[in-house]
Amino acid sequence: MFSCRFAFPHCFVLKTTMPKKAKPAENGKEEGPAPCKQVKVAAAGGPCTLNFDSPSDLFESLISPIKTETFFQEFWEQKPLLIQRDDPALATYYQSLFRLSDLKSLCSRGMYYGRDINVCRCVNGKKKVLNKDGKVHFLQLRKDFDQKRATIQFHQPQRFKDELWRIQEKLECYFGSLVGSNVYITPAGSQGLPPHYDDVEVFILQLEGEKRWRLYQPTVPLAREYSVEAEGRIGRPAHEFTLKPGDFLYFPRGTIHQADTPPGLAHSAHLTISTYQNNSWGDFLLDTISGLVFDTAKEDLELRGGLPRQLLLQVETTAVARRRLSGFLRMLADRLEGTKELLSADMKKDFVMNRLPPYYVGDGAELSTPGGQLPRLDSIVRLQFKDHIILTVGPDPDRSDETQEKMVYIYHSLKNRRETHMMGNEETESHGLRFPLSHMDALRQIWNTTAISVKDLNLTTDEEKESLALALWTECLIQVV
Repeated sequence: MFSCRFAFPHCFVLKTTMPKKAKPAENGKEEGPAPCKQVKVAAAGGPCTLNFDSPSDLFESLISPIKTETFFQEFWEQKPLLIQRDDPALATYYQSLFRLSDLKSLCSRGMYYGRDINVCRCVNGKKKVLNKDGKVHFLQLRKDFDQKRATIQFHQPQRFKDELWRIQEKLECYFGSLVGSNVYITPAGSQGLPPHYDDVEVFILQLEGEKRWRLYQPTVPLAREYSVEAEGRIGRPAHEFTLKPGDFLYFPRGTIHQADTPPGLAHSAHLTISTYQNNSWGDFLLDTISGLVFDTAKEDLELRGGLPRQLLLQVETTAVARRRLSGFLRMLADRLEGTKELLSADMKKDFVMNRLPPYYVGDGAELSTPGGQLPRLDSIVRLQFKDHIILTVGPDPDRSDETQEKMVYIYHSLKNRRETHMMGNEETESHGLRFPLSHMDALRQIWNTTAISVKDLNLTTDEEKESLALALWTECLIQVV
C-alpha cells in the first residue's frame, strides 16, 4: 500500500511501500500482505517496472503512483515532487540503468574528458574541475574518484546505454522537446557541484547508494540560464531529504539545489533527466514572429514604409515610434487570430534534427530501407513513426523574389544518429521531404486518419496521389496495410 503526506508547504512527498511477507501481529494472528498497485511490463533483457506501451504510459509509470493530470496541475513548473519508494524490483531496475562498474567498459570505447566525462569536486562552495587532457583512462579515473573524492559526471549516457535510449526516446515523444541526461557518481563524504540552478525541468532517478539533497526557493523562477548561487545568498534549505535506489525527484527549472553523498556510506549514483530547455512561449514567439512579419509585410504597405530619418541614431525611441510599433503589434495580433499556418523558423526543425531516433532492437534496417508492398493507387496506407515526424510550412529556398511560394516540409528523425544526441558541437543534418503547398490537405488526411486509400487523397490527379504515397513510402514514413 502507499500513503502520502504533505511534508512541506511547497514540496509534495509521497512514500510508497511494496507488499511485505506476512508477519505475526500482536494478537497472535498473521497480517496479510498490504495491497500495492504495480505496473510490470516485459522489457528486452528482463522484467521492468516501467510501461513502454506508449509515451504517456511511460511517463505515468515513471511518476507512479502520482497521476499525470495531478502532476501537471500541481507540480509542473510550480514546485518539487519527491517520491520515496520501498520497491526492490524498481531499485534493481534503476541500478541496471547505469553503474559505477559500467565506466570500465565505456572508457575502453574511447571516452574523452570534457566531451564525455567531467571530474569535479565542490570545494568551499566552488566547483573545482579535475579533468585531464585527452582520452579518459579508467585506472586514472578511479584513482581520482577514490583518492581525490571527485564526482564523475558522465554526459548523455543514452548514447551508449540502450535502456536509457529507450526511456528518453519515449520521453521526447511525450514532451515534444529534447530530453538529455547525465549520470553523477559521487564517493562517500563528498559533493560534486556547488549550489546552483538549471534552465531545464529536472527528473532525478536514484540508481546506487544514497544522496542527501537540499532544495532552496528560486531566486529566478523558471530560469532561462544556468547559474551558481553563493551560500550566503540562498538562505536556509526549504527542503532536505535523502534519496535511495528507486526514489524519484522532480523540480522545476530555477530551483536552487545541491547534493552530497553522506560519509560512511557507499558511493552514490543518480541519473538526471532534463527537458524543456528554451521551450517557452517566449521562445516560440521569437521563432514564429519573423515569419508572420515577413508575410504581413508583403501585403501591408505601412510595414514596408521606411523608418523616420535618424531613428537608429537616437538614444531613446520616440513616443511616435513607440505608438507606431504598438499599432503594428496589434495589427499582427489580429492577423494571427485568422492564421492557420504559423511559420516555425527554427524550433520544430531543431527539435527533429537533434532528437533520438526511434528505439529499436536489431540493426534498424526498418528505419532506413522501405519494406513491404509498394503503394499503388488502390493501396490502403497508414502513417508510421508518427511521433517522430513533424509537418510544417516554410518558404521555398529556391526562390528569393517577393512572390516567394511556401512549401510543405516533412522532417523526421528516423535517420538521426544516437551517438551525437545532445552533444551540441556535433554536426547534424535534417532528413525529410518537401511538397508544394497544394499537397497540404492530402498530407493532413494521412496524418489524421488511421488508414486511407491512396485514390482518396485530396489531390487533382492520380499521378500526384501515387507520387506522394511513393515519396512517403521511400522515406519509411508510411506502409501499405
